[in-house]
Amino acid sequence: MKVCVFCSANHDIDRDFYTMTWELGQLLAHNGHTLVFGGTDMGLMECVAKSAHEAGGQVIGVVPSKVEENGHVSEHVDVHIPCDNLNDRKALMMAQSDVFIALPGGIGTLDEIFSVAASATIGYHQKPVILYNMKGFWNSLLSLLDDLTNSKMTRKQWQNYIKVANSMEEIQSLLEG
Repeated sequence: MKVCVFCSANHDIDRDFYTMTWELGQLLAHNGHTLVFGGTDMGLMECVAKSAHEAGGQVIGVVPSKVEENGHVSEHVDVHIPCDNLNDRKALMMAQSDVFIALPGGIGTLDEIFSVAASATIGYHQKPVILYNMKGFWNSLLSLLDDLTNSKMTRKQWQNYIKVANSMEEIQSLLEG
């Protein structure tokens, strides 16, 4: 399976997130999954790519031209897919991937999560997004999603498109299911 990971490219974040991200990269590689990610050599993105690559997994990097220009392409990319911008990157990652896992991240990660989920809500695909809720990182987002459902702003339960995993075991179960 091709598993796309959305996550932070920032460095100064909780060190536990790096440990859990490393474990995810190992899990993906050891289970024969291909990692698809944004291609940069920074933050959790570099961590998951290095982990999967070092464990023998295949790593596909979808790399925007600005990342290339700034010299931040991960050296752990086995397949390099260049693209023009972030919209192209999202479209290519969606086309390349069977499932998506969102680790802690910022505005870009939120954009990726909701692009995939919104596409699923109107029937472009049936690929789930799994929020890896490391140390409760996504709790406030989960509350917002519940509020949207309770106020009838979503036609269906958000859980139809977005799954939540609080542990590596839950991620593995969702990937197998």
